[in-house]
Amino acid sequence: MIGGRDYSSDSEFQKLCARRDDADLTIAALELARDAYPGLQFDETLEWIDTRARDLSGPVAHARTEMDMLGELANAIGQTHGVFGDSAAYDRVESSYLHKVIETRRGIPISLSVLYIAVAGRVGIDLAGVSAPSHYLTQYESSDGPLFIDAFSRGRILRYDECVEWLQGMTELPRHQVEPTLRAATPRTTIIRMLNNLKAIYARQDDWPAAWKVQHRLSTLQPASYTERRDLAVMSVRANKPADAVDLLDACLKTCPQSERELLQSQLEQAQSQLARWN
Repeated sequence: MIGGRDYSSDSEFQKLCARRDDADLTIAALELARDAYPGLQFDETLEWIDTRARDLSGPVAHARTEMDMLGELANAIGQTHGVFGDSAAYDRVESSYLHKVIETRRGIPISLSVLYIAVAGRVGIDLAGVSAPSHYLTQYESSDGPLFIDAFSRGRILRYDECVEWLQGMTELPRHQVEPTLRAATPRTTIIRMLNNLKAIYARQDDWPAAWKVQHRLSTLQPASYTERRDLAVMSVRANKPADAVDLLDACLKTCPQSERELLQSQLEQAQSQLARWN
């Protein structure tokens, strides 16, 4: 394994790598957070989730309609406990990590949605993630059709047509391109999207050691992807891991598109120069 990472303590991440459907999304998200916060204990986050579920059990049981039931969930998290999103969250890496979302009360759509899914599941509400363009959501299959929760906006609830029209306005995509994205996302799809968000944030911050850890997970989840291997190779140079970079770049140069050859050759020379200084 490149960089000596084996994920032996990350049971749910291993399930995602094996493409199993039974991975616990909450634990998998916390396993990602442990990369940035070594020694992170999951108990406090899980207790917060369990407590919110206990608080909700009565109101949910007495809800008259499914819309009211979802409203109780949204009110508890988005209003009573003030956990929602804001524009600044997109530039804060902690907004992607579940335990920090709870601590700071701020997150981005996907991390907030994972939190909603966790609380909802413990109170018997079957929410699924929805990897919609530009804005991750959750979905509940009601007797009258799908309902969508925008956790970023304090748990706003949208019916199907409302959701499609809103996403069209946000993305400028036609309806026939939006609708296929409104399907339940697997835990694996969700974790990959979380990792891609983190990758972008760390790259903007020039935090290449942290970006390398994220990219390593992406490459491990998608071992057949040339793009992920190439990105890991380049990040290995920037994260000052020249030995890893040389091996990866050598492999990439054998199959890369001609348009990338000059860049990758330059990166290889840089990695070899770094390695020579070490020796």
